[in-house]
Amino acid sequence: MMYEQSLYKIIEPIKLTTISRLNKNKKWVYGYDKEHDVVVISKTGQIGEIYQIQNLKIALPKAPSVVENKNNKWTVSDYPKELKNIKSIFDWREYPDSFKDKWEGYIDEEFKRREDGHWFKNKNVNTYITGTHYMYLQWSKIDVGPPDFRESNRLFFIFWEACKADSRSYGMCYLKNRRSGFSFMASGETVNLATITGDGRFGILSKSGSDAKKMFTDKVVPISLNYPFFFKPIQDGMDRPKTELAYRIPASRLTKKSIQSKDRNEILEGLDTTIDWKNTGDNAYDGEKLQLLVHDESAKWLKPDNILNNWRVTKTCLRLGSRIIGKCMMGSTSNALDKGGENYKDLYYNSDVTKRNRNGQTRSGLYSLFIPMEWNYEGFIDEYGHPVFDTPKTNVLSPQGDIIEIGVIEHWNNEVDGLKGDQDALNELYRQFPRTEEHAFRDETKSSIFNLAKIYEQIDYNSDLRFSNVITRGSFAWENGIKDSKVVFSPNESGRFLVTWVPPRNLQNSQSIRNGIKYPGNEHVGAFGCDSYDISGTTDGKGSKGALHGLTKFSMEDAPPNSFFLQYIARPQTAEIFFEDVLMACIFYGMPILAENNKPRLLYYFKRRGYRGYSMNRPDRLWAKLSSTEKEIGGMPNSSEDIKQAHAAAIESYIQKYVGIKDDGEYGDMYFNETLNDWSRFDVNNRTKFDATISSGLAIMACNKNMYHPSAEVERKKLNLTIARYTNSGSTSQIIK
Repeated sequence: MMYEQSLYKIIEPIKLTTISRLNKNKKWVYGYDKEHDVVVISKTGQIGEIYQIQNLKIALPKAPSVVENKNNKWTVSDYPKELKNIKSIFDWREYPDSFKDKWEGYIDEEFKRREDGHWFKNKNVNTYITGTHYMYLQWSKIDVGPPDFRESNRLFFIFWEACKADSRSYGMCYLKNRRSGFSFMASGETVNLATITGDGRFGILSKSGSDAKKMFTDKVVPISLNYPFFFKPIQDGMDRPKTELAYRIPASRLTKKSIQSKDRNEILEGLDTTIDWKNTGDNAYDGEKLQLLVHDESAKWLKPDNILNNWRVTKTCLRLGSRIIGKCMMGSTSNALDKGGENYKDLYYNSDVTKRNRNGQTRSGLYSLFIPMEWNYEGFIDEYGHPVFDTPKTNVLSPQGDIIEIGVIEHWNNEVDGLKGDQDALNELYRQFPRTEEHAFRDETKSSIFNLAKIYEQIDYNSDLRFSNVITRGSFAWENGIKDSKVVFSPNESGRFLVTWVPPRNLQNSQSIRNGIKYPGNEHVGAFGCDSYDISGTTDGKGSKGALHGLTKFSMEDAPPNSFFLQYIARPQTAEIFFEDVLMACIFYGMPILAENNKPRLLYYFKRRGYRGYSMNRPDRLWAKLSSTEKEIGGMPNSSEDIKQAHAAAIESYIQKYVGIKDDGEYGDMYFNETLNDWSRFDVNNRTKFDATISSGLAIMACNKNMYHPSAEVERKKLNLTIARYTNSGSTSQIIK
């Protein structure tokens, strides 16, 4: 099966007639276009294709009628020999006017490409790169010489340009694989911006101070030195500084006008801009104003340092009031969760562009980007910079002229197969070279109380099914809006329910009424488990989520056996909305629910609506042993140590039997990765954060309630086998006591 990439797609969210009309008058403005909900990165007033990268819609410039074609691929242009010996603007001014006139057009074109970006033919396709990307490819020097053109880097820089253009964004949070070139690209952008910015401050942070210093001395400084004289302001201090690179007096700001000026007496304006690095710490750069903050290796901050705390501080360095004046370029592979990965994971998911507040910003202010390893793996990039996903049928050459004989997907799968017996080594491979976000945030197996190997086997299997229709998102509603009638399910992209199985019509809304109380009609098919909450709002605006899971039993009905078929993990605006969602799910499937009764509002809600019969009693006690509250509303507490252990044991047993590769060699059908990941992190001594684990475990216990059913204690009177003895004295016999 051919690989299908999902990193980006070309979309048409705007009518072509609208694009044509505005292009004619060059009306498109660089920045976020609220009317059409796109980020315009074109500076020409015209747009062409619109890319969607990680749900961010980005309008590229319109392609020119004539596009540069050098070898039908990216080729670094030679720096003219006549200009190589010119080291500064002051040297340039010593040359005669005829010499300056000769090279004026060349220099002007380089400034234009830096500003607007550049088009070139690549494998017969008109290809656009941003100005930043052009400066990186043409004028940067990395550890292997000039950088290669890579399609993955092109998309990275397009996304980054959108982050810069969008006034709502503080920058990017990039989840990457090893050797993707982020440090060099970030260093290139630092020098690029610093050399055109007046009175600016540019900062670098990494997982340690020594790492930040190394990035500065080994990447930023050499790139700066490699710039041609017409892009390079006068530098103050040493040629190769260790702590600060300063473009200031006696440095001068360099402009096209000053370069082309024939007035030798013109005084150049000082740039007064610096690039430096700081030691890692929560308060690094606190109180300073930054145009760009580069955050390298930000998923590897070890305690007591915390990337979340640092970002809360440094975020304020990039704004004045509500106006964002600077950007952050943040990127990293992920450490294990307890070694900095957990905090970065929170930051990354808080940067989802689809989840914005009313100001249009994500929770973190950043925009998240993940580029899978197959786009950027050394040895599997062809001469045109395109990744070789599938094993080629004809000869494909690398940029170095070597033949690429195997596709990156097959190569990666071979690596994975070779590590199947060493789960920690496999997880390290996943973190270093992830194909999915789940891979990138893999944890160490020793930190889980469950069989993490089987959980990850299932997650990997599910990831391969990500383009299939195994899971449907949707909503439940009362038929015709009439409460307590019938419930219907409808697919809905904004729905809170994820389902993998819907019962046939004869099982839907199955119900019986006994003594005026409604009971579920499909208790023999399955049951629900629920981790509820009582309070609609919390002081921090977050709070734990409500969770509901549906699980089938082994039955003769038309239902998948022993399978989780429903997942609901959400916190609607009010608790009552959550209660109604849960109630409708139970009624639609006709199944009972086992919920925690230490948060009783859900269970009282069921009782008030006449559905007490749907609420299961705790399975570990007889009716006579239940408390008066438990008899009234049902449910099970989560406080006792016995119940906690039984709950964890239920999940452990289910994972062993039905998750990952089963005894018959087939994979399990537990398709909800959010729940699987929750299981992988579960801490039995700190259960409050694991809503999905609590809910799913209760569903397993509900479907296996007979395992917890106590034996009734029968009191039997002791038999008296004592032989009575009598006295025969007197007229009447008397028993001897």
